[in-house]
Parts: sequence; structure tokens; C-alpha cells
Amino acid sequence: MKSALSTVLGLCLVRPVRRLALMGAVLGAGALAGCYVVPIQPPREQVQPSTVYVAPPAASVTFTARLYPANQAAAAYGMVGAVVTNDLHGRGTFSTVINGESFAGEATRASGGSSREGIANGAGNRGSYINCHYQMNSATMGTGQCRLSSGAQFTMHVGG
Repeated sequence: MKSALSTVLGLCLVRPVRRLALMGAVLGAGALAGCYVVPIQPPREQVQPSTVYVAPPAASVTFTARLYPANQAAAAYGMVGAVVTNDLHGRGTFSTVINGESFAGEATRASGGSSREGIANGAGNRGSYINCHYQMNSATMGTGQCRLSSGAQFTMHVGG
């Protein structure tokens, strides 16, 4: 058990220490309250930009495509769905999943020929690839052929 004297001495020592700490914090805050930051360079004149009209980005058009087996190697896969997104500037993206392998690539209108003809290619995440040639019959529908690197061939129907 502590004696009454040690308790009184302990309290007498704790109170002055607390008071000194509180006084130090108040004096430190008071000393820093007079400080402020002065910029090294004077502020620059603000120039108001003129009104600029930015055209919204052209919307892209997404078509579904259906790939139907065209030879015995493709028969095991059945009908396969694909997606073609056209950026309306002659390019776009192409993606499909065949037998669990994801293919992603691009679709581009062929140069030198009709603007309705195009090529779509995709690389698979397991090392295979797919090549497609298509012709759009209208702005939203077309047909073509696709060939996998394994030799499987498909007839492609775009849109509709």
C-alpha cells in the first residue's frame, strides 16, 4: 500500500508537469499564430478563356455477329456469337469466345475496294487467332467468312 505521503507527493509533482505542458502548448501555438506564408512570385493575371465549343465524340455502333460452322472442324463449336463495334471512321473492335478461348482484335474497312468490305482479326488468349472477311449489304447488315488458326471455318452474319 502506498503511504499517504507518497500519494500527496505524486499529485504535487503531476500537477506542475501538466501545467508546464499546457503552458508550453499555449505559448507555442501563440508564437506560430503570428506566422503566415508569403508568396515568392506575385500572382499572375488570370486570363479568361474564350468560349470554345467542342463537338461531342462520335458515337460508335455495336453489331452482333453470328458465326455458323462451315466445315467439319467448326461443327464441334456450333453457332458462335461475336460483337463488332464500329467507331464510324472505318475502324472498330471485334471480339468473340470460341471453345472457352476469348478472341479480341479490330475490324477495319478494306482500302482500295468497296467501302463496304472489311477485315476483322482477333488474337486468342490461348494463342489461337481468327481472321474474318466481310461485306456490309446495308449500314446495319452484312455477311462474311471467318477462319480459325485450327482450320475451323465459319459463315458470318453481321447485324439483324
